[in-house]
Amino acid sequence: MRKKTKLLAVLLCLALFASMALGSGSSDSGEDKEITNVTNPNSEKESDNAQAEDNATTEDNAEDTSAVTIEEQVLFEGNDIKITATGMEDGLFGTELKLLIENNSSKTVTIQARNSNVNGFMVDTMMSADVAAGKKANDSLTFQTSGLKDCGIETIATMEFSFHIMDAETWEDIVDTDMIIVNTSVASTYVQEVDDSGEVLVEANGVKIVGKGLSADDSFWGPGVILYIENNSDKNITIQTRDVSVNGFMVETIMSEEIVAGKKAMSAVQFLSTDLESNSITDITDVELYFHIFDTESWDTVFDSDVIAISF
Repeated sequence: MRKKTKLLAVLLCLALFASMALGSGSSDSGEDKEITNVTNPNSEKESDNAQAEDNATTEDNAEDTSAVTIEEQVLFEGNDIKITATGMEDGLFGTELKLLIENNSSKTVTIQARNSNVNGFMVDTMMSADVAAGKKANDSLTFQTSGLKDCGIETIATMEFSFHIMDAETWEDIVDTDMIIVNTSVASTYVQEVDDSGEVLVEANGVKIVGKGLSADDSFWGPGVILYIENNSDKNITIQTRDVSVNGFMVETIMSEEIVAGKKAMSAVQFLSTDLESNSITDITDVELYFHIFDTESWDTVFDSDVIAISF
């Protein structure tokens, strides 16, 4: 149990560092940059400072978040386990979906969340609840504030996720639930604004990747290329980068984005500051890479994009 607690703490720290890496602050050494040119063999033309206009509506449809509620409802009942959503409230790390977990089985179970998204955008969550055999627990699924902010989500209308339930002692899988949808009191009226402006880097096989610019954020990991992604395919996919170079120098990146079918995501190709420093890169002007897209469940390759050259 101590090993698991330590592991969870490490994973939590890594998740927090990763979410911090997507911030929008600027470092002393540079500023955020727009994309000035993209060379993409899949495109009919090269773009030249063709940053798209923000198509998001300027009308503010944000609701009073204190008034957003959910009805108490059973989210899952099976394998002698019952999970009930009892409410939602603001917490230290984000919005918490409050849960009552009843474990009527003969095993101590661990319950986590998978494939979480809010208003159609993939977001990071925090949850790992241990419940002993024959016991109950009040816990919560937390949608992290940083992830909601990155996606431009001011009000939660719809939450989707699945539960991954396993034996707490052996870590053997007990059940992965179907996707669960929780609508809030504003679900029927709230419209999530979507800013898909930028340079289209990939548009194939139902996958669209838009480059929105270079963040000069002096984060834990370093600056990165901000991306808007749509998965309009019928597969759950994971997107990673390959053969990444900055100003002609090969560098390591931090990016592995899982996107459920039909959902969107805000992500970033993060460059390690140590790599930039070792190559004496103080001003990022050119990035070259290609995207590797594969089926999240089977790991089968969906497709690899052509090599894309991005200038700032």
